[in-house]
Amino acid sequence: MKHGTSIEKQLGAPAPPTSPIPIPSKDVVEMPSAKLQQQWNTKNLGLRLGADFTSAASAASMVAPLIAIIDRSIMENASGRNTLSNSLKSSLRTLLLRPHTMLFSKPVALIFMLYGGTYLTANTLDTATSTVRNKPATHVTTGTLKFAASSAANVGLCVYKDQVFVKLFGPGGPPRPVPLPSYLLFTARDCLTIFASFNVPPLLGPILNESMSASLQKKVSGTTIAQFVAPAAVQLFSTPVHLLGLDLYNRPGAGGRVSWRDRWTQVRKNWAISTVARMCRIVPAFGLGGTVNMKVRRNLMERLA
Repeated sequence: MKHGTSIEKQLGAPAPPTSPIPIPSKDVVEMPSAKLQQQWNTKNLGLRLGADFTSAASAASMVAPLIAIIDRSIMENASGRNTLSNSLKSSLRTLLLRPHTMLFSKPVALIFMLYGGTYLTANTLDTATSTVRNKPATHVTTGTLKFAASSAANVGLCVYKDQVFVKLFGPGGPPRPVPLPSYLLFTARDCLTIFASFNVPPLLGPILNESMSASLQKKVSGTTIAQFVAPAAVQLFSTPVHLLGLDLYNRPGAGGRVSWRDRWTQVRKNWAISTVARMCRIVPAFGLGGTVNMKVRRNLMERLA
């Protein structure tokens, strides 16, 4: 018996029987919520969305009165109700003498809706991207999704605004339906402007900074210059698209009475003056407005980061 006992001591005690039911190890168990917090940047998410709205509203409030005046003058001039210069003088006189009448008018509210909605769409998409991809709150996207979302918001709101403006400042009687080709051309026009306003400046800004001196960069950044130059420059290409859409509406050409050569002659005739006029409208909308929206949002996000 002693010999058997010594053998057991050498071999060790027999292993306990294994349980048929597996017991989970504590090292393998992970909390999905902790993993999710590591993947998503949800810090101050509610305040960041509030910053998106504040920056968009600030930019839209700044540009809405001027753009409403310009749009009204263009619409009244096209309908024959007033000349471009007289309409501008009348609206500016109202803005100076009775500012509350102009600032709280329906046209200004429509322009505020149009550009405030466009800025807000771009801002919230940046916030959603920074949240899902765990980027800093100041992160700004430049991809296809931002272009598509901003274009959809701008085009949809612009079509609604134009319909109301026609009823307010167009000729008497019910307006003639806009043909589908004109809608498609107007959509292409707005997509070009949106691309140049939201996608080009973040890409062009660093390139301009490389060619600028340090003293000049202290006064103005390359992104700020691009925010003004890109929307204005793209009007060289979007204006003929806009003019062709208008010509298809003004001269329907039923039965082939208007040839494409005649339409191109009409577009080329008004190309230069119309490009200048559209630059005067676009620069406040996406140059000044885009810069204000970008800087206000960045400053707010830096405080919340």
